[in-house]
Amino acid sequence: MMNQSDKIYRTIGEVVKLLGLKSKKGRSLPTHTIRFWEKEFKQIKPKILDGNRRYYDQKNILLLKKIHFLLKEQGMTIDGVKKILKNNETLNLDVIKNDSIRVMKFKNKIVKISNLIKSLKK
Repeated sequence: MMNQSDKIYRTIGEVVKLLGLKSKKGRSLPTHTIRFWEKEFKQIKPKILDGNRRYYDQKNILLLKKIHFLLKEQGMTIDGVKKILKNNETLNLDVIKNDSIRVMKFKNKIVKISNLIKSLKK
C-alpha cells in the first residue's frame, strides 16, 4: 500500500538537507555530491524536469540515504558500495547501526572484564 508521502518528490536541495550534507567549510549545500553519486550509482534515477531540475521520490531518497550511510558512516569506498548495490543486498540501516552498537557494548564489557582479571591477579 502506497501512502501519500511515497509519491512526494523532493528537490536536490531538500535531499541534501535530509541527508545532512555539508561542505568542508560547513557552509553551502553540496548538491554536487548528489550529482556525483548519480553518475557513480546508476540505480539513482531522479525525474529531471524543465531540462535540468531534479526531483527525487522516496525510493531514490532511501537509496541516497543508504549510499550516504555506507560511504560516510561506515567509511566504505564507492566500489564497495557499488558491489553491495549490485548484489542487491537490502541493507537495513537500523540493523547495521544496532549491530555496531552491540559490538561496541560487547567490546566495553570485554575491556571491563580484562581489567577486573588484571586487578584480581595483583
